[in-house]
Amino acid sequence: MTETYEQLLENNKEKIYRICKIYAVSPLEPQDLFQEVIFAIWKSLPTFKGNSSVDTWIYRITLNVCLRSKQKSEKTYNKTLQLESIQFIPIEIPIENNQQEKYNALTLCISKLNNENQSIIILYLEELKYKQIAEITGLTENHIAVKMKRIKKILLDCITNKI
Repeated sequence: MTETYEQLLENNKEKIYRICKIYAVSPLEPQDLFQEVIFAIWKSLPTFKGNSSVDTWIYRITLNVCLRSKQKSEKTYNKTLQLESIQFIPIEIPIENNQQEKYNALTLCISKLNNENQSIIILYLEELKYKQIAEITGLTENHIAVKMKRIKKILLDCITNKI
């Protein structure tokens, strides 16, 4: 891998944080989850073999850490270790009230999906191709296409009821 750890984080921090923000469950804040993910990436860096793209590898680690953390926090409210040396300050983009309402409805509807469907739709919203989503999730590309059709219908029905 030609990128340094710092470059890797700089190039991917926004997408990692977006995923962390979706999976964060109180008392675990998105920043804490972000720190867990970047620690997992740092720890796994020596084992990266290049069998997939760096982006796919990062998405896989991010989703795995977020899902594990969500499951763990649903069972217990253990404290998490914060890595104070790395900080991420999210960029706040002003959103119109109408757009904010739609975003909140979408977020709520996504949170009602099962973990596998949440992972798929989050990666889709990150503008990944079905092939990349399949590599990250371990499902086939065809299976992703079928699931996406079902997920979109579920979300459309949910959002229609909310707005």
